[in-house]
Amino acid sequence: MKKVISLVLALAMVIGVFALSGCGKETNGSINVLSLGDYIDMNILKTFEKETGIKVKYDELPTNEDIYTKFQTSSVKYDVLCLSDYMIERLIKENRLLEINFDNLPEAKKNIGETYWKMSEEFDPDRKYNVPHFYGAIGILYNSKKVDEEKVQSWNVLWDEAYSQRIIMQNSMREAFIVPLIILGYDINTTNIDELNEAKEMLIKQKPLVQRYLVDEARDEVIAENADLAVVYSGEAYIGTQGNPDLRFVIPKEGSSFWFDSWVIPDTCRNKEGAEMFLNFLCRKDIATLNFEAIYYSTPNQAVIDSLDDELRNNPELFLDDEELARCHSLKYLGQEIADYYSQAWKEIKAE
Repeated sequence: MKKVISLVLALAMVIGVFALSGCGKETNGSINVLSLGDYIDMNILKTFEKETGIKVKYDELPTNEDIYTKFQTSSVKYDVLCLSDYMIERLIKENRLLEINFDNLPEAKKNIGETYWKMSEEFDPDRKYNVPHFYGAIGILYNSKKVDEEKVQSWNVLWDEAYSQRIIMQNSMREAFIVPLIILGYDINTTNIDELNEAKEMLIKQKPLVQRYLVDEARDEVIAENADLAVVYSGEAYIGTQGNPDLRFVIPKEGSSFWFDSWVIPDTCRNKEGAEMFLNFLCRKDIATLNFEAIYYSTPNQAVIDSLDDELRNNPELFLDDEELARCHSLKYLGQEIADYYSQAWKEIKAE
């Protein structure tokens, strides 16, 4: 009798293990995602959860530096990050990223245009670590009824006292610094401390004219006419001009910075299978289309681009032309010493 009971108990335990195992396969656990702000349609996350059973815990922060700090210090083990080119380059050099198995990402291989893969080689030469998400440039969103059209063709307009307290600057140290560096004629990736100090002094001098330092909210302030001009990402321009017909977007004649944002899998990842499923899902034409229509940033998904009507596909606020791109340069990771310089300089600028 004891043997029979033991067999029954053993059988029950085996059945229980299989039952729990089945639940695990059904839900596939969860993934922790950390991204730049305003970068995904939240309804898409719900669709992914419904289709896969994988729970998405989604966090977002406004700047690459914020994400890097949180990634380094948080108790949360992130499975997926969305970052810009120079920060991805940094994580590659620090050996903090896992290689992506692109055999598990057929939608990425099928839909991301070759042009955009080549662009990503600037920071990921072997295409091992990134899945392109959005790209664009930094420019000025302005109210054409309040800002002189000739003046706004130059970055110098941001130091014009005629617009005192009507100017919004980027609340991101690298993007803020590119403006004075370009005006001064310096490389936006300079490591020359004297040149960086000149740029810093220009930003300190400008500060009394600046109403606020913002990132994603900058667009909304110009739409609402609480400000007359703002330094924004090109993706914000389309939403801005749709929200207020008096708004225009320009990449000043001196040039600008080109940015390229991608998804990566960090070495803290605990669910690589789920992470790769998520990245593949985002590259599906139907999903990437929904995200494009919600965010309106330039998409590298060629399948989406090909499906757009001529008005959208040829809109210079959504897809920069060759002449504009030729005047833009990508930010690079410049090493820990310069990263520390930027952090300290930014504190000084904001404290003045």
